[in-house]
Amino acid sequence: MKSSQNPNGVAGEVVDADPDEPQAPDSPYLERFGINAGWVEEVHDQFRVDARSVDESWSAEFGGVVEARAVRDEIRRQVPQAIAQNPPVPAAPAIMKSEPPPPPNGQVTNGHDVNPQGTPAAAPVGGAVVDDAMMLHIADKHARVLRLIHAYRARGHRVAHSDPLGGQSTYFPELDPAHYGFGNENLEEPFVAGDLPGGSVQTLRQILTRLGQTYCGPIGVEFTHVQDPGRKAWLRELMEESQNHPNLEDPERRKILEKLAGAELFCNFLATKFLGQKRFSLEGGESLIPLLDHIVESAPSYGIREVVLGMAHRGRLNVLANILGKSYESIFSEFEDSPDVDAPFGSGDVKYHKGFSSDRRVATGERVHLTLTSNPSHLEAVDPVVEGRTKAKQVRAGDVDGETIVPVIVHGDAAFAGQGMVAETLNLSQLAGYCTGGTIHIIVNNQIGYTTTPAEARSTLYCSDVAKMIQVPIFHVNGDHPEAVIHVTKLAMAYRQRFGDDVVIDMVCYRRHGHNEGDEPAFTQPRLYQKIRDKKSVKTLYMEKLVAGARISQEEADQIDERQQAALKEALEIIHSKSPEPDEPYEPRGPWTGYTRVRPEQELDTAIPLDRLRQIADGISRVPSYFSVHKKLQSILDSRAKAVSEDSGIDWGLGEALAYGSLVLEGIPVRLSGQDSSRGTFAHRHAVLVDQQSGEEYAPLDHISDTQARFEVYDSLLSEAAVLGFEYGYSLADPSSLVLWEAQFGDFVNGAQVIIDQFITSAHVKWGRMSGLVMLLPHGYEGQGPEHSSARVERFLQTCAEDSLQVVNCTNSAQFFHVLRRQMKRTYRAPLIVFTPKSLLRHPKAASRVDDFTNGRFQEVIDDPIASARASEVKRVIICVGKVYYDLVEERAKRFAGKEHEVAIIRVEQLYPWPEKLLTEFMGQYRSAQRRIWCQEEPRNMGGWTFVRDRLEAIIGDQHRLEYAGRDESASPAAGSPRIHRAQLQAFLDDALGD
Repeated sequence: MKSSQNPNGVAGEVVDADPDEPQAPDSPYLERFGINAGWVEEVHDQFRVDARSVDESWSAEFGGVVEARAVRDEIRRQVPQAIAQNPPVPAAPAIMKSEPPPPPNGQVTNGHDVNPQGTPAAAPVGGAVVDDAMMLHIADKHARVLRLIHAYRARGHRVAHSDPLGGQSTYFPELDPAHYGFGNENLEEPFVAGDLPGGSVQTLRQILTRLGQTYCGPIGVEFTHVQDPGRKAWLRELMEESQNHPNLEDPERRKILEKLAGAELFCNFLATKFLGQKRFSLEGGESLIPLLDHIVESAPSYGIREVVLGMAHRGRLNVLANILGKSYESIFSEFEDSPDVDAPFGSGDVKYHKGFSSDRRVATGERVHLTLTSNPSHLEAVDPVVEGRTKAKQVRAGDVDGETIVPVIVHGDAAFAGQGMVAETLNLSQLAGYCTGGTIHIIVNNQIGYTTTPAEARSTLYCSDVAKMIQVPIFHVNGDHPEAVIHVTKLAMAYRQRFGDDVVIDMVCYRRHGHNEGDEPAFTQPRLYQKIRDKKSVKTLYMEKLVAGARISQEEADQIDERQQAALKEALEIIHSKSPEPDEPYEPRGPWTGYTRVRPEQELDTAIPLDRLRQIADGISRVPSYFSVHKKLQSILDSRAKAVSEDSGIDWGLGEALAYGSLVLEGIPVRLSGQDSSRGTFAHRHAVLVDQQSGEEYAPLDHISDTQARFEVYDSLLSEAAVLGFEYGYSLADPSSLVLWEAQFGDFVNGAQVIIDQFITSAHVKWGRMSGLVMLLPHGYEGQGPEHSSARVERFLQTCAEDSLQVVNCTNSAQFFHVLRRQMKRTYRAPLIVFTPKSLLRHPKAASRVDDFTNGRFQEVIDDPIASARASEVKRVIICVGKVYYDLVEERAKRFAGKEHEVAIIRVEQLYPWPEKLLTEFMGQYRSAQRRIWCQEEPRNMGGWTFVRDRLEAIIGDQHRLEYAGRDESASPAAGSPRIHRAQLQAFLDDALGD
């Protein structure tokens, strides 16, 4: 850590430098002005802005007069008027804790050390001439004031009144004027105020008053960690000019009260009418409702036409009712568990997990589309899903900068600090392919996590500290001050729209009940909950304030409550008299119009004409004439063109490229992301080429035709969970694009297990949400150990039911080509899991002929071409999946030379949906065979065995026993020793092909 000399301490004393405090080790004024160099630089900055604002004697020091220029006038004009206006400035007294030290050499000044313009040289003071020592003392005092100003900007949040329970600190040394050597007698002294609004020279009292009101009221702000000086200055000016004082009109105040009343009375009604049921009340954090309401109502003024929301269960029902407009009748019916609202698509979910969408007409008459994303109880798992869904909507709408479609995520304090998904999602925020133009993060900070206190839940000062890593402003605001909440919401929206960056609102509040309403929080927090029980509600406090200020009458306030109560009672009466209408239509709508929820039985022909195949091969083999390709890659490009023109074998990488090329030429966009996906972990794809001289990137698949759809490939950050969640969210909003996520190795996919289990495999039956996401998972046992062998086939198969997934393991490039095209050519969408190869990527036997692409379709099962020609002579039937097929074929050739037809090897290319009809047909040919064997390379307790056993036995019947050939049961997926790997392989090949 850097050190600096302490100007107020003992000579030579070294103290740690504050990283947030401006340092000037290289200042041109350091030699002449010493410790006051920083202050002189402040004066110089002011001189550069407006030379007339400082004494003309500085002109020679700074090299002559410069023309004055406007300070961000164009920026201020873009700020909503309610933010930019100044409130009246009360004369708040400043309290000092100690007397200042005497000036150097015992000299005493008259208390006015500088004229209003600041004089740099010796000047008359009380009839005497100030010597150099006195001048240094004067400069030092002004420098200390500037340090004090900076301290308030950087540390004022430490004593802000942002906690409605009064738990904030009341004293912080760096904010005490005595820390800088000032006492009460200095309050009326004038000082250079730098860029603080209110005049270039202000008294210390004026400076402290403005700083205290701006940074130490119900709003605390962290923004000095932002590295961009323009962003800091823009935000600082807005806050300091308004002193963070809400300037609302009475209609806006009334709207806040109405929203608070709606939130509180909704909670109370559920509590009295549905006793004992979980509702995850918002009580204590009701200001969330006017906050979200303001975002929606003001959206059109910022050019926003759609808001994509994500949030957990706390307050979700309240948001559904009071923000998205879900009917009370529908919500009450779910509480009563009415059979009329059963999910038509499967098992359904609890009411506080469900999503919803609506078009809301705001006060101006304009419509804003709202989407609340369905989510599980796994906290923060929905975050990247919201981002991906937003990105897809932006791309479809042509909203390149994310100005019209905005993601808003509501977090809990314990989860924001505790869940790694938050950091991963924040890390996506400025990456190409993932940036959504800024997310508004709202933390409903009720200062407890179930029963866990903040001291137990995090090692950071604030729950929001993780957001500092992406250098965004963080507003801490008292939830009991709804007008302050609205003020920071305005600031947050203006910042987001101005800079296209994330922003965090930490709304500090409390939780009136336990984690759920049946829980007793006083068991573990008795004193906290005694304080909460004694507190008036947010609505009551605000209503009393408005009535006391004559902003509204008590009668008007009562009428607001009465109207809310009447609406709630009426809704309950309605559901008791007739069945409720469904909230949303079951049939797919919006971008999903025309798609079916039912898997089609008939297979599609997914072949393409030969001339189209050649067009793609030529297109992906060409680069601009100026482009310098790596010599090894040039040979790969040349071989790809020849593979099609000469029919010399199309390997996996080329087959994949042909699939993508065929789709984009048909107007279907392709988006692929993952770790190292542009090149491919195994250097087989090379979807993006890099100029060896300039570093320019070129994607041949994006330049096949002038009329093609877009092809995008992104190397993602080193994350599975957030990136997979993002791509899943993208697929929710864009069924017309092929969206793929690739794992670096399939083994690493379990880093995203929550996304897989809670969204990908089950969303269609819980929430009725379809997805066409494709997951590419490299899988195969090749002696590379337990971390680079298995994509955990068994775990995906375990979740297969109700058409939840499509699970395939293709054994040649044409099969991969056809299954990708099938995914997009059908009007049906279900997640597709592809266990992709590693060694087979360049295996000559896994390459396909041109005819395999220009004819046919994806084959769910591939019969043995040798054995099927002499089916009556077959003595054993081996059913397998994936790469082990080639091991079996090679071993069969050794053991049954000349009699290979006696062993039929059937490949199951699609494990789910289970191809029972085809397997029954193919296996029925081999009735004379004495043995039926399932062979796999995975251990017995992994792979496909436990999934296929009952299904195969149902096909075989009682006349034959199904045998197993594969590795023994194992706790680890694979052996670490190549020697043991080879021994295991030989052992199960003996089981499959031996006597």
